[in-house]
Amino acid sequence: MPGGLLAAVRRRLERERAVRMVAGDPALTAELLLLFRVILADGEVRERELEAFRRVCRESFGIDPDVMDGVYQYLQDFAYEMSPAQAAAVFKDLPLQRRQTLLDNMIAIASADSDIDPREHKFVARIAEMLDFDLKGGAPAD
Repeated sequence: MPGGLLAAVRRRLERERAVRMVAGDPALTAELLLLFRVILADGEVRERELEAFRRVCRESFGIDPDVMDGVYQYLQDFAYEMSPAQAAAVFKDLPLQRRQTLLDNMIAIASADSDIDPREHKFVARIAEMLDFDLKGGAPAD
């Protein structure tokens, strides 16, 4: 029993740490919102897209997918306060590599189910343009 209690406490602390990390970093919050909105762009939440989102969270941000519940709740609450344009604006002055990574992750999530819906494509293209990328030419406008 004590081992189970310790594991539960550890998971709760990890969830709280993940939420504090996201809440304390406006660029990370904006990035996660944009990435999650790619999943929602076609009106369907598909498991492969969620898996890709969780993989990005783990590999890029060090957020354990098992403690994402609090982060999801924070993003849901915060999503009403930040439009995609506002989220992209946070990235406007960040280094090219950070903007490129965001765009690469958005494309990876959109294509995770092997079908990029026209609404997903439109959303990613709109954000790419806000980040000063030309998807047709591939090069940033910097």
